[in-house]
Amino acid sequence: MKKTFFSIGLVFAAFFTMNAQEVSDNAIGLRFGDNSGLGGEISYQHKLSENNRLEIDLGIRNGKDSDSFKATGIYQWVWSLENRFNWFAGVGGGVGSIKSSGISETFFFGTGDIGIEYNFEAPILISLDYRPEFGFTTVYKGLNSDIALSIRYQF
Repeated sequence: MKKTFFSIGLVFAAFFTMNAQEVSDNAIGLRFGDNSGLGGEISYQHKLSENNRLEIDLGIRNGKDSDSFKATGIYQWVWSLENRFNWFAGVGGGVGSIKSSGISETFFFGTGDIGIEYNFEAPILISLDYRPEFGFTTVYKGLNSDIALSIRYQF
């Protein structure tokens, strides 16, 4: 039984290794989505290995009724689809704060990420992703979803 699981694991790992796409060392740009009411985010990606990266996003909202921020960190795996197209998936979490009517509350959440991206010949990366988030506090609780379009400069 152990040999069967080990063999399946090796085949699975080999498949994803063969289809791995090298990611750029760094990319910075904007992620345009709802972000749970915060709107767009500043987004940074850093290469960790040949097909893994860390994505860090920061959303800030300054309004007349409330001030908020939300920071997200996601570990991502990247696989090649065809030519310059890749798909990616990841897991992570984050922290945020909402200040409204003189009351400030901090929240925490866990998140996943799945999407598709295109690398242009110029150092531009464009992606579309879906990010489910699960909040753990009274201010940000339960399942929250976000779909976003991102544009990043790769360097």
